[in-house]
Amino acid sequence: MLEFRLLGPVEALAGGRAVPLGGLKPQVLLAALVLERGRVVSASRLVELLWGEEPPVSARSLIQTYVSKLRKAFADLGAPDVIVSRSQGYLVRLDDARVDADELAVLLGKARQQGHDQAARLLAEAVALSRGPSLSGLQDTLLSGQARRLDELLVTVAEERFAAELSLGRFGHLADLTAVVARYPVNERLRGQLMVTLYRLGRQADALACYREGRDALVGELGVEPGSELGAIHSAILRGTLELVAVDAAPVARTALATAPAQLPATLADFTGRARELGELAAALCEERSAVQIVAGPGGCGKSALTVRAAHVAAESFPDGQLYAELRGTSDLPATAGEVLGRFLTALGMDPGQLPESAQERQELYRTLLAGRRVLVVLDDAASEEQVRPLLPGAACCAVLISSRDRLAGLAGALFTELDLVTPGEAYDMLARIVGEVRLAEDVDSAHRIVDACGRLPLALRIAGARLASRRQLPLRVLADRLTDERRRLNELSAGDLAVRGSIALSCRALDDLARTALGRMGHLGLPDFSTWVVSWLLETSEADAEKVLEVLVDAQLATLSGADAAGVLRYRLHDLVRLYARERAEADEPAELTASIARVLDGWIALLSRTAANSSSAESTWRPATGHREPDGVTAMAERLSDDLDAWLLGEEPAFAVAVERAAATGLHRHVCDFVSAHTAIEQVTNCYDLRDRIIGVAMTSAQHVGDPGLATDVLAELARLRFFQDRFAEARQLFGEALGCYRELHDVRGQAASLTGMGLACREPGHLTEAVHFLSQAATLSQALDDQVGIGHVLRIRGSVHLELGEYDEAWADLEQSLAAYRRAGSRRGVALSLRSTGLYHRARGDYETSMAVCADAATIFAELGDDLMHSYAVRAHAKAQMRMGHCAEALPRLEAALATVRAKDDRWGQAITLRVLGQLHLAEGRLDLAQNYLDAAMSIWDAMETPLWRARTEHDLALLHRSRGDAEAADAAFTHARSVFRARGAREYTEYVELPV
Repeated sequence: MLEFRLLGPVEALAGGRAVPLGGLKPQVLLAALVLERGRVVSASRLVELLWGEEPPVSARSLIQTYVSKLRKAFADLGAPDVIVSRSQGYLVRLDDARVDADELAVLLGKARQQGHDQAARLLAEAVALSRGPSLSGLQDTLLSGQARRLDELLVTVAEERFAAELSLGRFGHLADLTAVVARYPVNERLRGQLMVTLYRLGRQADALACYREGRDALVGELGVEPGSELGAIHSAILRGTLELVAVDAAPVARTALATAPAQLPATLADFTGRARELGELAAALCEERSAVQIVAGPGGCGKSALTVRAAHVAAESFPDGQLYAELRGTSDLPATAGEVLGRFLTALGMDPGQLPESAQERQELYRTLLAGRRVLVVLDDAASEEQVRPLLPGAACCAVLISSRDRLAGLAGALFTELDLVTPGEAYDMLARIVGEVRLAEDVDSAHRIVDACGRLPLALRIAGARLASRRQLPLRVLADRLTDERRRLNELSAGDLAVRGSIALSCRALDDLARTALGRMGHLGLPDFSTWVVSWLLETSEADAEKVLEVLVDAQLATLSGADAAGVLRYRLHDLVRLYARERAEADEPAELTASIARVLDGWIALLSRTAANSSSAESTWRPATGHREPDGVTAMAERLSDDLDAWLLGEEPAFAVAVERAAATGLHRHVCDFVSAHTAIEQVTNCYDLRDRIIGVAMTSAQHVGDPGLATDVLAELARLRFFQDRFAEARQLFGEALGCYRELHDVRGQAASLTGMGLACREPGHLTEAVHFLSQAATLSQALDDQVGIGHVLRIRGSVHLELGEYDEAWADLEQSLAAYRRAGSRRGVALSLRSTGLYHRARGDYETSMAVCADAATIFAELGDDLMHSYAVRAHAKAQMRMGHCAEALPRLEAALATVRAKDDRWGQAITLRVLGQLHLAEGRLDLAQNYLDAAMSIWDAMETPLWRARTEHDLALLHRSRGDAEAADAAFTHARSVFRARGAREYTEYVELPV
């Protein structure tokens, strides 16, 4: 079981064992993720938390390194996948993990529902969670505000614990209370409790001295005299008239109303979840000078249920009563201030016939009646700040709890709780409370499908549960199937007077025309999230205007801000049920415009990707750019914003690409689909979103048939071949490249033929078909030279040179690599130059010139770093480290190889992982760490087997033969060596002549 501790030094435990977290910055990173309780923290926010306003250039890479080390630390203790990557950042999967800060809030909330004896026990348990100042050691970081918040909550727990003990006539807490007062010398409530405790123990002089120390502290630190309550305790002690104090340790009882109003509606019997929010809300309400509390969130998220529940939990702390009003903020006739104040004044004992006429006079009388009283005011479904302000008491001892779809940001000093969806576990529990656990247990899979279809929205879950509860014979599977059909989902989510469609419609009612249009088009397009760029294209407006519209939707709780992407562009998302409602309305209100809006989005992406590809340092010949598409305003500036972290932007945008392409094909925009794929694949990507690219190209294959353009269809076929190559599916790639080659020959497309032949050569090289690779690459080289395509020449000659090197044909390899480097330099391709330099470094290493190899690989690594290509940088670093290793500098090479392994794992690059694992195995073998060597080499063998690459497998098997020989297992060594040599011979690899026999 996982446990996270924030109430003291930041700690994490897995299975009861401490997880090594590393230094200050990894601790800040982990604490920030845990404090968000399963929500995504953007990479830019983490950079800000760790380095403030002046982060290093490598900040994002360092974030990845810290995350990788933390993941490894958790995984080593049997807790993998604790930190999860998302397109915009990272989150911690808490699931059933214990978080002491959450337990603190829950215990405080429970204590407030109990009598003094049980409350004292629970509060003592809560106090024991503290191990020192919260987030100890991180107070000087940007998490200092969170640290103060947690410490303030601990103070509240301590105050209420001592109050409960005093109410029970117990005084064994003196030592603890004295220590807390010493830490918070200007806290008047704690000091009053200490004075009462000392007095009741017969230590009147000490109690008076305690008052004097407190007065000195207040005057010295804050420049104020003690408050009236502390002064009253002091006076009572002087007179010897102090009675046993009540829970709050105050000496003067408040005058209660003749009949305290109790207007709270009944709480839901099956209320489920929200334990943290409930505990925090109840704790805040019960503080003597609590602020206005606002619970905000989208329609159907359970705001009213939580508000009423929290009010019931805190009710005992408000002996003068609880007032409640339904403000009807989402209706056509919101409640007026005069109407609500009239009801409140009547509940407070006023004769209805004596109520003032004007709202202003009612407000003044209301505040007068509440002065000096402890009353809780609950305002449900508020429309605006203007509606709420007249209903706020003037007395600081009262508390106000408001629920609203609007955030009511204009209420100064209010504290804010924003409700999102319930967790998957809470959603399942809620359905079980309504339907019955036994019934759900009979078909757990369907139950989870229902939860997913409801989007974890409490209103939707309640409706689905009500339908099942009222139809005992309805199988869960049937309802799950109905809800899976998006076209009928909203119809199914209706029961009695509850309907998801109606709830969303209420939120849409106040939207202006542009916001309503934006919501409809976003719902129809259906992306998982939307950048402001995409929305500007949907609306044919500027990015700034699109952002304003999106903020209107956020304020209406119809969209949520999900963060910023790698280009710094804000991104927003719609809940699934809001999306379905918006799509319904769009298809009813403006069906003719929807296809054109999708076309504009594809046009925008095509223009952006084409401009980015044109500005990039390509190392391969790219396909022909798409023509005939409208370029939106501002694309040049957008492309420049992508230049710093293009790969991260692509990684975040890929899910949106896939959905948009599918929607475009469904609406008949087939040429847009094919042209998008061409522009998308023109960029040399190092992100491995293969499943998403498979979806995109699969759609394009079908769209190309609809377009009826053989050239376009062949281009898409070639893109599928490239994808299969990147997926390490070399046999399929070779076959598809061959099919594309035949089509290009029929079309007399020389550039396409050259690219296909190069692809066939690559697909032969990786599994070790070296002679065939040279055959295809030589044909590609001839065609590229005929086209005078310098990038194409550089690319194919570099690949062919590497194959000659594998074959041991050193003169041919050197000639190709020299010509490749020259061609790339003529073309101005820095990435191509870096690739050729790295390959040249491999040549020098094979020839035993390790110094030159290291120098050339270092140059390549520098260029890759400047280009921001982390993956190829790791390849150059690995090549450099291997040359270091050959020179006997294993200690220097080891950390660089481990860093390279972390990079290829983060990029999900199987080929890079296998090669790096093998080199690490070789290093540990050279250093005599045989068990480690075995682990790394076995891991590499597993990957080679999965990729069906017999030549590389044989090379690793040769390493294992050396390992067996080192262990004295001659039989295993000879078997491995003999098999490896047979593969070298069959493939024509140079190792066949280099490794004639195993060294003794």
